Amino acid sequence: MSGVVTVPRWRAAVTSAPVRRGGLLLLIVVLLLFPYVEGNDADIDSLANAAAYASLALGLNIVVGFAGLLDLGYAAFFAIGAYVYGVFTSFQVMPHWSGFWQPFALLGLVQKINQGGPDLVHFTLSFWLALPLAALVTAFFGVLFGAPTLRLRGDYLAIVTLGFGEIVPIVARNTPSVTNGAAGLNGVQAPTLFGYNFTVQATPYYYVGLALVALLMFASFRLRDSRVGRAWMAVREDETAASAMGVDRTRFKLLAFAIGAAFAGAVGVFYIAKLQTATPDMFGFPVSVMILVMVVLGGMGSVWGVVVGAVLLSLLQSWFLPDLTDWLHMLGAAIGSDWMQQVDLARSIELIFGILLVLMMLFRRDGLIPATQRTAALSFSAQHVQGVARGGFDRALAERALGIPADPAGNLLEVRGITVRFGGLLALNAVDLTVPAGSVVAVIGPNGSGKSTLFNAITGLVPAESGSIRFAGREILGLPPHRILARGLARTFQNIRLFANLSVLDNVLIGQHARLTAGPLRAVLRPPGTRAEERAAVMRATDIVALFGNRLAPRIAQPVSSLSYANRRRVEIARALASQPQLLLLDEPTAGMNPAETLELAEQIKSLHALGLTILIIEHKLDVVTQLADTVVVLDHGEKLAEGRPDQVRRNEEVLRAYLGRAAREALDAA
Repeated sequence: MSGVVTVPRWRAAVTSAPVRRGGLLLLIVVLLLFPYVEGNDADIDSLANAAAYASLALGLNIVVGFAGLLDLGYAAFFAIGAYVYGVFTSFQVMPHWSGFWQPFALLGLVQKINQGGPDLVHFTLSFWLALPLAALVTAFFGVLFGAPTLRLRGDYLAIVTLGFGEIVPIVARNTPSVTNGAAGLNGVQAPTLFGYNFTVQATPYYYVGLALVALLMFASFRLRDSRVGRAWMAVREDETAASAMGVDRTRFKLLAFAIGAAFAGAVGVFYIAKLQTATPDMFGFPVSVMILVMVVLGGMGSVWGVVVGAVLLSLLQSWFLPDLTDWLHMLGAAIGSDWMQQVDLARSIELIFGILLVLMMLFRRDGLIPATQRTAALSFSAQHVQGVARGGFDRALAERALGIPADPAGNLLEVRGITVRFGGLLALNAVDLTVPAGSVVAVIGPNGSGKSTLFNAITGLVPAESGSIRFAGREILGLPPHRILARGLARTFQNIRLFANLSVLDNVLIGQHARLTAGPLRAVLRPPGTRAEERAAVMRATDIVALFGNRLAPRIAQPVSSLSYANRRRVEIARALASQPQLLLLDEPTAGMNPAETLELAEQIKSLHALGLTILIIEHKLDVVTQLADTVVVLDHGEKLAEGRPDQVRRNEEVLRAYLGRAAREALDAA
């Protein structure tokens, strides 16, 4: 399998890598030489501002593009970072000098000054120290703000973030003792480097801005292509499925808010140091909208895209619109049009942003550089490069890929008296279920009998009113889904829940989330242990996909949204197997498959059982149940109707009535 899938992609990467490296090197050279070629301080300053907005867009892209959390108050974090540096370098806050400040003076953080009265403290926080400090402070506020909003999504989350974005400038405007109120901070300290003072020159800020963009792009790429980035994108695509695959939604949402806020805080330090002043009006709602438009224009989730979008819109505001306004004025003077001589396009920038946003949503929703590139359709030969193994999975490959843990002796799962209500509807009524280790137990019943509700209760997706659920001897009732998955209990869904915009490989990698350990810092720094862990995860995911032969192997790099229904079913099973479960819950796995596909999947499930995997399955096709199950449990109207071997259950009168209906059964008996 590795030869089949990875060799073509490797060859493509080899052939295109020199071109990409050459283009990137040329871009770096052009950017580095620009101040010396251009020489115009105003143009250099415009590009420095563009770098600041590109950095802000990268931070918002973490929240909106990666994690799918709509934030309309992002400028608030920009303001917090700016005021952290401004307050501690301007002459606004000056407490009385005392011995307490002496150690800080030795560190160069404060100075003792006298303005004709008592000795005062002047804060002299270094710009280079302020960058990480402001990032930490704004990350804290990101968590503080994110915690109470985690249950919200979509419009509701947008409204709450909008409120937070308005609160911060209001607080700055109404605390003059710290921020100097609406008049703003003045005399903010310019950065110094090796004794060189930046003063108000544009060139040194331009290079700092370039370095900041490069650093944040590097961090964004590393985060995106890691366990952390995949968890964010899983939450963005389907929170329920992400949780069922081991992703702690609360933790990773907070992490997205914190990292996005940290990016904005660092940019705030850079921006206020360049302007050397800060007022509350600089961080209002229009700034948040402008950054969001930059992300949408470039392509949500695309690192290069948001940078390109931010630079284009920033230069549109500082270069193109003023020049176009001058041309309109000259044209108006030439033709005698008073209206054209008075128009000022730069003052209509918010209207222009709104029009751009509408046009992008109508004609190019994925942005200028989409995060997900389209893949070409597979040729017939590519689709059949590896055949489908009959009689189940290849045992040697399955043993290496799946790593099925040894089951404990006795009962692996014990459900006792589980009752679930949805308002006045009794979905499950004191249901008992036992799954011995190493067995296959099937749950059958008419539609609406409570089968999927039972699975949801076992996996923590719906709360149970009463009862007990013990897995491997430990109580799991009340645990969140991600912790249940980590215990070794994985599932598929009746209605397929995949991460549609991610590739087959990424879906299967997300299944391994609970078995991997890399956090955000390790994801960015990539120490040898993290690189080895990621390589092993990719190899294992590739082997799991290879189990399904040409059904999935040639399609490993394609988004699952482009797959057939049966192949999406296979991807969902592969994703569940990637979590190394002790107990696999399959909710109608053969639904929608034709007889040949049903037989193929039944053989594969049988081979999983032969490898020692315990399976609990919901299935309507009784021939599949008879072929696979050791024990069959029948539910009807939320109650257990029967339990026994498949042949016993098929002859049970109550089961026949439940499936056929009482009148139909009596008519059949009479005939």
